[in-house]
Amino acid sequence: MSAAPSMPEPSLPRLVRMPTVLQMVGLSRSEVWRRIAAGTFPKPLKLGPNTSAFVEAEVAAWVARQIAANPPEVR
Repeated sequence: MSAAPSMPEPSLPRLVRMPTVLQMVGLSRSEVWRRIAAGTFPKPLKLGPNTSAFVEAEVAAWVARQIAANPPEVR
């Protein structure tokens, strides 16, 4: 009897902490929090009472929008 074919595991979104986000976006910690408060940056997920993380794909999409909003001749 052969084993049933295994189903590929669904890929889960990757969560990243603030130091990684800061490297991705090139902003200061306080500027990231200002933009979160203003609603112009992805909100982090609360993982515990003192722990938050960001969905990496949401931060990457934000970076892509910033690049698209600044054409090469403006950079």
